[in-house]
Amino acid sequence: MTKVIAITGKGGTGKTAVAALMIRYLSKKGKFLLAVDADADTNLPETLGCENVKTVGDAKESLQTEIKKPRPDNPDMNKESILKSKVYEIIEEMPGYDLLVMGRPEGTGCYCYVNNLLRGIMDKLIVNYEIVVIDAEAGLEHFSRKILRDIDDLIVVTDASRRGFQTAERIRELVSELDSNVGRIHVIANKVTDANRQEIVKLAGDLKLNLIGVIPLDPKIEEMDIKGIPLFEIPDDSVAAVEIEKIVQKLGL
Repeated sequence: MTKVIAITGKGGTGKTAVAALMIRYLSKKGKFLLAVDADADTNLPETLGCENVKTVGDAKESLQTEIKKPRPDNPDMNKESILKSKVYEIIEEMPGYDLLVMGRPEGTGCYCYVNNLLRGIMDKLIVNYEIVVIDAEAGLEHFSRKILRDIDDLIVVTDASRRGFQTAERIRELVSELDSNVGRIHVIANKVTDANRQEIVKLAGDLKLNLIGVIPLDPKIEEMDIKGIPLFEIPDDSVAAVEIEKIVQKLGL
Protein backbone atom coordinates (compact mmCIF):
# COMPACT_ATOMS: atom_id res chain seq x y z
CA MET A 1 0.00 0.00 0.00
CA THR A 2 1.19 3.49 -0.85
CA LYS A 3 1.92 5.77 2.14
CA VAL A 4 0.97 9.41 1.53
CA ILE A 5 2.69 12.05 3.67
CA ALA A 6 1.61 15.71 3.35
CA ILE A 7 3.63 18.55 4.87
CA THR A 8 2.06 21.94 5.53
CA GLY A 9 2.45 24.86 7.93
CA LYS A 10 2.61 28.64 8.26
CA GLY A 11 4.75 30.44 5.69
CA GLY A 12 8.37 30.89 6.75
CA THR A 13 8.48 27.90 9.09
CA GLY A 14 10.67 25.86 6.75
CA LYS A 15 8.10 23.29 5.62
CA THR A 16 9.69 22.98 2.17
CA ALA A 17 13.10 22.36 3.75
CA VAL A 18 11.53 19.67 5.95
CA ALA A 19 9.90 18.09 2.88
CA ALA A 20 13.18 18.17 0.96
CA LEU A 21 15.15 16.60 3.81
CA MET A 22 12.52 13.87 4.18
CA ILE A 23 12.63 13.15 0.44
CA ARG A 24 16.43 13.08 0.59
CA TYR A 25 16.49 10.57 3.44
CA LEU A 26 13.80 8.29 1.98
CA SER A 27 15.43 8.27 -1.46
CA LYS A 28 18.76 7.30 0.12
CA LYS A 29 16.95 4.43 1.86
CA GLY A 30 15.97 3.13 -1.57
CA LYS A 31 12.23 3.80 -1.29
CA PHE A 32 10.30 4.08 -4.58
CA LEU A 33 9.26 7.66 -4.02
CA LEU A 34 7.09 10.35 -5.61
CA ALA A 35 7.66 13.94 -4.47
CA VAL A 36 4.76 16.31 -5.16
CA ASP A 37 5.08 20.09 -4.98
CA ALA A 38 1.50 21.22 -4.31
CA ASP A 39 2.47 24.74 -3.21
CA ALA A 40 1.66 27.56 -5.64
CA ASP A 41 5.04 29.16 -4.77
CA THR A 42 6.78 26.07 -6.20
CA ASN A 43 9.99 26.11 -4.13
CA LEU A 44 10.53 22.36 -3.76
CA PRO A 45 12.24 21.74 -7.13
CA GLU A 46 14.87 24.41 -6.44
CA THR A 47 15.41 23.08 -2.91
CA LEU A 48 15.95 19.61 -4.35
CA GLY A 49 18.20 20.89 -7.14
CA CYS A 50 15.75 20.35 -10.01
CA GLU A 51 15.32 23.28 -12.40
CA ASN A 52 13.09 24.24 -15.34
CA VAL A 53 10.27 21.85 -14.45
CA LYS A 54 6.90 21.72 -16.18
CA THR A 55 3.75 21.76 -14.07
CA VAL A 56 0.35 20.09 -13.91
CA GLY A 57 -1.11 23.62 -13.97
CA ASP A 58 0.31 24.07 -17.46
CA ALA A 59 -1.17 20.74 -18.55
CA LYS A 60 -4.58 21.66 -17.10
CA GLU A 61 -4.50 25.04 -18.85
CA SER A 62 -3.67 23.35 -22.13
CA LEU A 63 -6.45 20.80 -21.72
CA GLN A 64 -8.92 23.52 -20.69
CA THR A 65 -8.20 25.23 -23.99
CA GLU A 66 -8.63 21.99 -25.92
CA ILE A 67 -11.96 21.26 -24.24
CA LYS A 68 -13.41 24.49 -25.69
CA LYS A 69 -12.38 23.61 -29.24
CA PRO A 70 -15.09 22.14 -31.48
CA ARG A 71 -14.09 18.67 -32.72
CA PRO A 72 -16.51 17.66 -35.44
CA ASP A 73 -13.93 15.18 -36.77
CA ASN A 74 -13.46 13.44 -33.40
CA PRO A 75 -16.23 14.37 -30.91
CA ASP A 76 -15.53 11.38 -28.66
CA MET A 77 -11.85 12.12 -28.03
CA ASN A 78 -10.94 10.85 -24.54
CA LYS A 79 -9.88 13.95 -22.63
CA GLU A 80 -8.80 11.92 -19.59
CA SER A 81 -6.27 10.08 -21.74
CA ILE A 82 -4.95 13.39 -23.07
CA LEU A 83 -4.51 14.85 -19.58
CA LYS A 84 -3.01 11.59 -18.28
CA SER A 85 -0.38 11.60 -21.02
CA LYS A 86 0.42 15.25 -20.26
CA VAL A 87 0.82 14.53 -16.53
CA TYR A 88 3.13 11.58 -17.20
CA GLU A 89 5.23 13.73 -19.53
CA ILE A 90 5.62 16.32 -16.76
CA ILE A 91 6.98 13.88 -14.14
CA GLU A 92 10.70 14.50 -13.64
CA GLU A 93 12.74 11.33 -13.06
CA MET A 94 15.43 12.32 -10.57
CA PRO A 95 18.09 10.11 -8.96
CA GLY A 96 16.22 8.29 -6.17
CA TYR A 97 12.75 9.80 -6.70
CA ASP A 98 10.23 11.16 -9.19
CA LEU A 99 9.02 14.76 -8.96
CA LEU A 100 5.59 16.13 -9.91
CA VAL A 101 4.92 19.87 -9.64
CA MET A 102 1.28 20.95 -9.42
CA GLY A 103 2.01 24.59 -10.32
CA ARG A 104 -0.04 27.74 -10.07
CA PRO A 105 -3.71 27.73 -9.06
CA GLU A 106 -6.47 27.98 -11.64
CA GLY A 107 -7.42 31.14 -13.44
CA THR A 108 -10.85 32.74 -13.70
CA GLY A 109 -12.50 29.93 -15.66
CA CYS A 110 -14.16 26.85 -14.17
CA TYR A 111 -11.73 23.95 -13.82
CA CYS A 112 -14.19 21.56 -12.17
CA TYR A 113 -14.20 19.15 -15.09
CA VAL A 114 -10.40 19.12 -15.42
CA ASN A 115 -9.99 18.72 -11.64
CA ASN A 116 -12.32 15.71 -11.71
CA LEU A 117 -10.15 14.15 -14.41
CA LEU A 118 -7.01 14.94 -12.43
CA ARG A 119 -8.38 13.25 -9.29
CA GLY A 120 -8.77 9.97 -11.11
CA ILE A 121 -5.33 10.27 -12.69
CA MET A 122 -3.67 11.02 -9.34
CA ASP A 123 -5.41 8.03 -7.75
CA LYS A 124 -3.98 5.78 -10.45
CA LEU A 125 -0.56 7.42 -10.39
CA ILE A 126 0.30 7.26 -6.69
CA VAL A 127 -0.35 3.52 -6.35
CA ASN A 128 2.81 2.97 -8.42
CA TYR A 129 4.93 4.28 -5.53
CA GLU A 130 5.80 3.08 -2.03
CA ILE A 131 5.69 6.58 -0.58
CA VAL A 132 4.33 9.95 -1.75
CA VAL A 133 5.65 13.09 -0.01
CA ILE A 134 3.61 16.24 -0.68
CA ASP A 135 4.89 19.75 -0.02
CA ALA A 136 1.46 21.33 0.44
CA GLU A 137 0.26 24.90 0.71
CA ALA A 138 -0.12 26.56 4.09
CA GLY A 139 -3.90 26.15 3.81
CA LEU A 140 -5.89 23.06 2.95
CA GLU A 141 -7.08 23.98 -0.54
CA HIS A 142 -5.63 20.88 -2.17
CA PHE A 143 -7.31 18.70 0.44
CA SER A 144 -10.67 20.47 0.31
CA ARG A 145 -10.77 20.16 -3.49
CA LYS A 146 -9.73 16.52 -2.94
CA ILE A 147 -7.33 16.47 -5.88
CA LEU A 148 -5.14 14.60 -3.40
CA ARG A 149 -7.65 12.50 -1.52
CA ASP A 150 -6.24 10.16 1.11
CA ILE A 151 -3.46 11.37 3.43
CA ASP A 152 -1.96 8.85 5.85
CA ASP A 153 0.10 11.38 7.82
CA LEU A 154 -0.38 15.16 7.77
CA ILE A 155 2.63 16.98 9.21
CA VAL A 156 2.28 20.61 10.28
CA VAL A 157 5.62 22.43 10.51
CA THR A 158 5.80 25.28 12.99
CA ASP A 159 8.56 27.56 14.18
CA ALA A 160 9.24 28.53 17.76
CA SER A 161 6.24 30.86 17.98
CA ARG A 162 2.77 30.68 19.47
CA ARG A 163 1.37 31.84 16.11
CA GLY A 164 2.91 28.81 14.44
CA PHE A 165 1.27 26.48 16.94
CA GLN A 166 -2.05 28.30 16.50
CA THR A 167 -1.77 27.57 12.78
CA ALA A 168 -1.33 23.90 13.65
CA GLU A 169 -4.47 24.07 15.79
CA ARG A 170 -6.46 25.65 12.95
CA ILE A 171 -5.30 23.05 10.47
CA ARG A 172 -6.33 20.29 12.87
CA GLU A 173 -9.79 21.88 13.15
CA LEU A 174 -10.09 22.35 9.38
CA VAL A 175 -9.26 18.72 8.73
CA SER A 176 -12.12 17.74 11.00
CA GLU A 177 -14.54 20.27 9.46
CA LEU A 178 -13.71 19.27 5.88
CA ASP A 179 -14.18 15.60 6.68
CA SER A 180 -10.89 14.96 4.88
CA ASN A 181 -9.42 11.50 4.61
CA VAL A 182 -6.46 12.22 6.88
CA GLY A 183 -5.19 9.43 9.08
CA ARG A 184 -2.91 11.09 11.63
CA ILE A 185 -1.85 14.68 12.30
CA HIS A 186 1.61 15.47 13.64
CA VAL A 187 3.57 18.64 14.42
CA ILE A 188 7.24 19.30 13.80
CA ALA A 189 8.82 22.27 15.57
CA ASN A 190 11.56 23.70 13.35
CA LYS A 191 14.45 26.12 13.94
CA VAL A 192 14.44 25.39 17.67
CA THR A 193 17.19 26.58 20.02
CA ASP A 194 18.30 25.21 23.38
CA ALA A 195 16.79 28.31 24.99
CA ASN A 196 13.23 27.69 23.78
CA ARG A 197 13.13 23.91 23.35
CA GLN A 198 11.55 23.13 26.73
CA GLU A 199 8.90 25.82 26.32
CA ILE A 200 7.96 24.51 22.86
CA VAL A 201 7.55 20.94 24.12
CA LYS A 202 5.33 22.23 26.94
CA LEU A 203 3.22 24.34 24.54
CA ALA A 204 2.62 21.35 22.26
CA GLY A 205 1.55 19.31 25.27
CA ASP A 206 -0.82 22.02 26.51
CA LEU A 207 -2.47 22.18 23.06
CA LYS A 208 -2.60 18.37 22.84
CA LEU A 209 -0.64 18.40 19.59
CA ASN A 210 1.35 15.31 18.65
CA LEU A 211 4.89 16.71 18.53
CA ILE A 212 6.71 14.11 16.45
CA GLY A 213 9.99 15.99 16.12
CA VAL A 214 12.01 19.03 17.17
CA ILE A 215 14.51 20.19 14.57
CA PRO A 216 17.29 22.42 15.91
CA LEU A 217 18.22 25.65 14.17
CA ASP A 218 20.77 24.39 11.66
CA PRO A 219 23.42 26.90 10.48
CA LYS A 220 24.28 24.52 7.63
CA ILE A 221 20.82 25.02 6.09
CA GLU A 222 21.16 28.81 6.32
CA GLU A 223 24.60 28.63 4.69
CA MET A 224 23.37 26.40 1.84
CA ASP A 225 20.32 28.61 1.29
CA ILE A 226 22.45 31.74 0.93
CA LYS A 227 24.78 29.98 -1.52
CA GLY A 228 21.91 28.40 -3.46
CA ILE A 229 23.08 24.84 -2.75
CA PRO A 230 20.29 22.21 -2.88
CA LEU A 231 19.48 20.56 0.45
CA PHE A 232 20.04 17.19 -1.19
CA GLU A 233 23.74 17.91 -0.68
CA ILE A 234 23.50 18.52 3.08
CA PRO A 235 25.90 16.36 5.14
CA ASP A 236 24.38 13.33 6.88
CA ASP A 237 25.63 14.60 10.25
CA SER A 238 23.87 17.98 10.06
CA VAL A 239 21.59 18.42 13.08
CA ALA A 240 18.50 18.82 10.86
CA ALA A 241 19.28 15.70 8.79
CA VAL A 242 19.80 13.65 11.96
CA GLU A 243 16.44 14.75 13.40
CA ILE A 244 14.62 14.07 10.11
CA GLU A 245 15.92 10.50 10.23
CA LYS A 246 14.38 10.07 13.70
CA ILE A 247 11.06 11.55 12.52
CA VAL A 248 10.89 9.23 9.50
CA GLN A 249 11.50 6.26 11.76
CA LYS A 250 8.68 7.37 14.10
CA LEU A 251 6.37 7.52 11.08
CA GLY A 252 7.17 3.87 10.38
CA LEU A 253 8.71 4.59 7.00
